[in-house]
Amino acid sequence: MSTTQEDRNKETYDRFREAVNSGDLEVITKAIDEFIHPDGRFHTAEGNGMTAVQAQKRVWDVLLRAFPDIHVSVEDVLATEDKIVVRQTVTGTNTGEYRGRPATGRSVTYGEIFIARFADGRITDLWGVVDLYSQLQQLGFTDLAA
Repeated sequence: MSTTQEDRNKETYDRFREAVNSGDLEVITKAIDEFIHPDGRFHTAEGNGMTAVQAQKRVWDVLLRAFPDIHVSVEDVLATEDKIVVRQTVTGTNTGEYRGRPATGRSVTYGEIFIARFADGRITDLWGVVDLYSQLQQLGFTDLAA
């Protein structure tokens, strides 16, 4: 078992990613409750006012309905003190409604980068940049990607 804070944070994030890759919303919801602090913040451009827990549950509900085979692969992880930075590749096949559009049957592969800050073994802040443009383009949603 790792003893440094950085290693523990990476292990926690990896366990969260494993839950996400289960494809089971119940497993993901339990992981969100376990690994994200109830008062954690999800910093997004939209500024939706949700806690990180609320936002993550909503995100994964939407994504699993649209991409039931969604898979997140970690490409790089950098850790320092209370933060980790993760570069990931996401793949999936659009077999359900997404962004108000019917399923396309198309596969997507896109990148994302997340920064997670930890306190007492839980994520307290989460920042993310998702290549949404690439995802929408691959789905043929060019009017949304413009």
